[in-house]
Amino acid sequence: MKRTIVAALAACTTFAFAAPVAAQEKLLIGSTSASSSQYGYFVALSQLINAKVPGVESSVVETGATVDNLRRMARGQVDIGLVTTNVSYHAWAGQEAFEGNKVDNRLLFVYSPAPQNVVVRADSNVKTLADLAGKRFNPGLKGSATEKTAEAVFKTLGIAPDYVRGSTTDIVNQIKDNRVIGYVKSGAGSKLDGSSLDIATFTKVAVLSLTPEQKQLLADKMPDISVVDIPAGAAEGLPAYSTWNFGLAVSARPELSEETAYQIAKAVFEDETVQVGALSSLKGLDLMKLTLETGTIPLHPGVVRYMKEKGATIPDKLMPK
Repeated sequence: MKRTIVAALAACTTFAFAAPVAAQEKLLIGSTSASSSQYGYFVALSQLINAKVPGVESSVVETGATVDNLRRMARGQVDIGLVTTNVSYHAWAGQEAFEGNKVDNRLLFVYSPAPQNVVVRADSNVKTLADLAGKRFNPGLKGSATEKTAEAVFKTLGIAPDYVRGSTTDIVNQIKDNRVIGYVKSGAGSKLDGSSLDIATFTKVAVLSLTPEQKQLLADKMPDISVVDIPAGAAEGLPAYSTWNFGLAVSARPELSEETAYQIAKAVFEDETVQVGALSSLKGLDLMKLTLETGTIPLHPGVVRYMKEKGATIPDKLMPK
């Protein structure tokens, strides 16, 4: 009996003086609906963080996407989350849906571009964006970020098409029937999306390009978007063109530690397999370059530290304020 008590006391003493287990930082990631392909990307991101970021344990939360994620960040309910670069700017600047209620979020990285392609029937005799004035034209799916952004762009450029509303299916059919001359549709990276390619199987299409003057005007007047140059080949026979863009990105609460943000940036920018496995469109993308070119709000200081170590030149608008 005495030997048992002595052994138990020795065990307790040994446990008391043992080195403590390192505490894990819990990181909640706001994503989107589980039915979205983007949800799968955020599951992969969480796996990457858990594997590559020391002392951090992350998990994914299903949410209502960008606006919901930003509001959850403001309430401290998620630490990082899916955003679009235009809406994250609105939150940071206190504009649009966030007027009077700024959400101080910091950019971690942009992982996918969303060029906004102005696709028209080639036989419409519309050669420039200015030619859209008064023409029956769809600015994007009703209620979508594409629609809202396209209307803001055309207003900034002083162009007033005759807007036709409808679902993507309805508009595609109307373009095929020549009842509408075209629409704005997010591209799949540097390629036209499936609905645009569907139209092209019935009638030849063209993509309208921003002029250098229009590019500069949007850069000056609309800091919530970026302008991108798309190389030739977005669809068979299409030449290179320029258009406006917002990106799919991940931003963070400013309270996220610099070291954690640094380690996340390192894991994401140096990964070659995990993210591509979730979204094949990421194959060949330089995510650090994409972030520098299309980001709209200041980067998290931890991301800046990583980029500077890699010799990147960071635009003033992306530097922490």
